[in-house]
Amino acid sequence: MKPEPPFKQWYKQATWLLPGLYIKRWLGILITGFVFIVVGTALLLNLQPITLTIDLIKAVAPKIPSWLSGSVLCLGGLAMLLVGFRQTTFTLYEALGAGTDPDLLEALYRRNKLLHGPHIVAIGGGTGLSTLLLGLKHYTSNITAIVTVADDGGSSGRLRQEFGIIPPGDIRNCIAALADEEQLITELFQYRFKSGHGLAGHSFGNLFLSVLCAITGNMVQAVKESSKVLNIRGRVLPASLDNLCLVATLENGDEIQGESQIPGATSRIIKVRCEPENPEPLPEVIEAIRDAELIILGPGSLYTSVLPNLLIPSVAEAVHRSKAPKIYICNVMTQPGETDNYSVGDHLQVLLEHCPDKHLVDAVVVNNWIPERLVEKYKESGSVPVVIDRERLEAMGMGLIERVLVDEGHSIRHNSKRLSRSIIHWFKKEYRRKMKVLQGGKDQSNQDSENSLEKDLIQI
Repeated sequence: MKPEPPFKQWYKQATWLLPGLYIKRWLGILITGFVFIVVGTALLLNLQPITLTIDLIKAVAPKIPSWLSGSVLCLGGLAMLLVGFRQTTFTLYEALGAGTDPDLLEALYRRNKLLHGPHIVAIGGGTGLSTLLLGLKHYTSNITAIVTVADDGGSSGRLRQEFGIIPPGDIRNCIAALADEEQLITELFQYRFKSGHGLAGHSFGNLFLSVLCAITGNMVQAVKESSKVLNIRGRVLPASLDNLCLVATLENGDEIQGESQIPGATSRIIKVRCEPENPEPLPEVIEAIRDAELIILGPGSLYTSVLPNLLIPSVAEAVHRSKAPKIYICNVMTQPGETDNYSVGDHLQVLLEHCPDKHLVDAVVVNNWIPERLVEKYKESGSVPVVIDRERLEAMGMGLIERVLVDEGHSIRHNSKRLSRSIIHWFKKEYRRKMKVLQGGKDQSNQDSENSLEKDLIQI
């Protein structure tokens, strides 16, 4: 193998001096502690090192008993040595303990960049939310995913009915999406049994969460423990621990009960409610929304993934009161039986009608291109692209973020990298806008706020 040029080797070593690695300070303490021990030992042994530093110490030493000064230096040095060693090893362990990246420097830098990323709350459910989280986790580890608990179909529905627990399926998907690149464990968590009496159709992750729920006493603690196993970047919270049931009222007067039955509606959905009507949110959910720097609604099924979270009055109120920017990620395609012929404006109107007088959305993220061959394919199943009615959105006072957000494979779905990149880019622009507003006054208080915003922006 050809050796690297000297300048390249020097450059690699110099990158250890980059700010934000949180390693230099502990190494500095470790080295300082070692120096203290050497100097203290020299004093205890009555040695005469010929250096300016020792001369200075000797000038002070006659006024202090040598046994006292030597003991203080040795004890102080030992304490610094222990603290420096502990923090250095802890930092290295945190960076490499869960990852597979052999590059220590890159692992350290990535870890600390993520730790200082924006505090993001993502609200939704289904595969849409987990797709979003797959991309966001590369920008920040300060993510809180708030997941709907109204699912009553498939494996989750069976476990909910048999054990009386909140459905684990969407929670499992989000935990797996935030996992720190442990591919084998993630695949195990997502594995679905294809045969076996009573096992067929269940995923290992759903069963794992159900067992943990029985052991720990509640799903919240079960989620926390499973999150530790997968070392996820962020946290996942069920919106409520109440046993929620969705009820949809149709245009023809009929009612449909159950989240899994709503997509089969034969008439336009007028309204969705949940039973009980005022479920209690998880306290951590309200706290996360209050502390958020960015709130994201969706992507996911409008009536069965996004809206159920907002039907919890305290959650909708917390989103309304939050001063964080709020964006809604609109679905790329309409969903048969649920959002037939809906435009982007129709999606937003449904949110506003179900949460009257609530400020829920500042901007909407939409996809503006789909391969024609896939459009024709989806038409056969009754699904068409969601129309972007720009004039209506402008009249509603909604910001519009248009990007190509889909994969170009065999199906139409959001690309996690494109989606998260678009959101973070918009978020940074929002911070720049706020900074310009702050520049209107130049007193010390708003200067401090401006510096804080600048720091947050740089960290992104």
